[in-house]
Amino acid sequence: MFKRILIANRGEIACRIIKTARRMGVATVAVYSDADRDALHVEMADDAVHIGPPPAAESYLIIEKIVAACKATGAEAVHPGYGFLSEREAFPKALAEAGIVFIGPNPKAIAAMGDKIESKKAAAAAKVSTVPGYLGEIADPEQAAKIADEIGYPVMIKASAGGGGKGMRIAHSRAEVAEGFARAKSEAKSSFGDDRVFVEKFIVDPRHIEIQVLGDKHGNVIHLGERECSIQRRNQKVAEEAPSPLLDEATRKKMGEQAVALSKAVGYDSAGTVEFVAGQDKSFYFLEMNTRLQVEHPVTELVTGLDLVEQMIRVAAGEPLKIKQADVKLNGWAVESRVYAEDPYRGFLPSTGRLTTYRPPAEASKDGITVRNDTGVYEGGEISLFYDPMIAKLVTHAPTRAEAIKAQAHALDAFAIRGIRHNIPFLAALMAHPRWQAGKLSTGFIAEEYPDGFHGKAAEGEDAHVLASVAAAIDHVQGERKRRISGQMSGREVMRERQRAAWLNDTEYSLDVARTNGAIAVRFLGRDSKPQHAHTLQSHWKPGDPVWSGTVDGVPVSVQVTPVANGFDLACRGMQVRAYVYTESEAGYARLMPVKKAADTGKLLLCPMPGLVVSISVKEGQEVKVGETLAVVEAMKMENVLRAERDATVKSIKAKPGDSLAVDAVIMEFA
Repeated sequence: MFKRILIANRGEIACRIIKTARRMGVATVAVYSDADRDALHVEMADDAVHIGPPPAAESYLIIEKIVAACKATGAEAVHPGYGFLSEREAFPKALAEAGIVFIGPNPKAIAAMGDKIESKKAAAAAKVSTVPGYLGEIADPEQAAKIADEIGYPVMIKASAGGGGKGMRIAHSRAEVAEGFARAKSEAKSSFGDDRVFVEKFIVDPRHIEIQVLGDKHGNVIHLGERECSIQRRNQKVAEEAPSPLLDEATRKKMGEQAVALSKAVGYDSAGTVEFVAGQDKSFYFLEMNTRLQVEHPVTELVTGLDLVEQMIRVAAGEPLKIKQADVKLNGWAVESRVYAEDPYRGFLPSTGRLTTYRPPAEASKDGITVRNDTGVYEGGEISLFYDPMIAKLVTHAPTRAEAIKAQAHALDAFAIRGIRHNIPFLAALMAHPRWQAGKLSTGFIAEEYPDGFHGKAAEGEDAHVLASVAAAIDHVQGERKRRISGQMSGREVMRERQRAAWLNDTEYSLDVARTNGAIAVRFLGRDSKPQHAHTLQSHWKPGDPVWSGTVDGVPVSVQVTPVANGFDLACRGMQVRAYVYTESEAGYARLMPVKKAADTGKLLLCPMPGLVVSISVKEGQEVKVGETLAVVEAMKMENVLRAERDATVKSIKAKPGDSLAVDAVIMEFA
């Protein structure tokens, strides 16, 4: 076994690898760019080496710097994580020349399967069903359009290198091919240093199902069941689960056998993933193979009981697999949510900044329920615009799918993040969505269920009553605390008025609130002030806690609490409300206050997220038509095209290519 390994990556996956290495008694070396000088993975590792400026192309993607770091620290092996150099054939070759072991597959397997074009050729040769397409590099937009016409729309324009949703565009018509081709090539070049793209048929209403394979250097290859990754946005996975609610045992066996056969054909000898696009009728086609550890590997670990990082390290050290195919049993169900630094209320655009609050739910395994949080950040740390927007991967495991989803929903409600925008409200709403709970999934799920974007789940019925009750309980506890402040003038004891008016957004509730035997009783009052129904709340919440956790009528509830002037924002189950709790006299005055209206920004093009201006496509005085491209802004390795929402004339341009802009910075003004 190795004594010291280097991790050629950053963020949560670097931290994840360090945890396993530490448990195995293996020392670790981190590498970091200027932007990651204070990162969590640097703090966790036994040693750390600086490798350059923030852009990945000048630090994490430079092989020579990784090799030099190994030599300087005595690292015997390198784990690449995912992304960056993990699927570069040149990387393990360079390591081998330096006498360093690569914790991953051999270079020939990477060459055969890591390249999407070559992998499809290999799969076709092995008689594995593949998606119709053009298995070759495409030179220009004209060739791409011609091929797309022959295949039939819609088509997927996809980068040959890399993954993670980068360098992918769907084109529904010939007109969309040219721009999709340009964006895919540009993103592929900046993310992977390889701008080759190809075109294939896009399967309508597909599901994304992948098989985890594991091989060793002695010719053994097994599969560890499947993961369903159909919940995607812009071709990037958002939520995953294992096993898949679609597959039956026969289909699982067939897919697994094909994945193993393909892996053996290329001499695969590490952890890897064979991805399939599946129809609702359980038909499936080979999509690609990722010759690395997948982001979503924790769900497989929880249903199989295997540590995939440990298996990769042991295989790289020359150990044969100790488990056979017959030993692999899928136990229970696991669900993973990817917590991203992005604003779901603004089209999921990236968000950057400092994590002023970062309080994930406690990791635990109790009563058959496991909560796990893989992360690479900490409270006070910064989310940079240079790298992937992932903050954490929240994973729950339970005996059944329904129980795993319920545990995931509760854990998301208890996950407090402030300082940046994040997608927890969307993830929480997803867990409560009837179609998700029924397992009726497709890769178009988000676009189909949220065609106008995500606007939050409405607080209605019983949900609204729970939030109003929590708001009243929070107000009551705050009032009790004020009564205990020392140094107050003596005199007649202040008596708390029981009747309260709770406002949730534009809805008002009349309540009776009192503490009874340690709990807080909240009764909803009708127009005649007679009780309609009541809730009993118990919690140890105290002012300043970012999450109210307790029970409402004995049912566990977690609500995120963010103070605002005279009130607080509450978030739970995908709902987000502004709450105010008044006495009756206060409510009377509040009803008379004018409503503040938002400023009119209709004549401005604002930067939707912190990012770098890639290009400005118009000039001052130019008339633009609805849908016309105005500018391209890059953030977190994704290029975002800003288009005209209506016909207009450009009055002035306030930004230029290369400018770094804050969210809502003015890019241009219209007449």
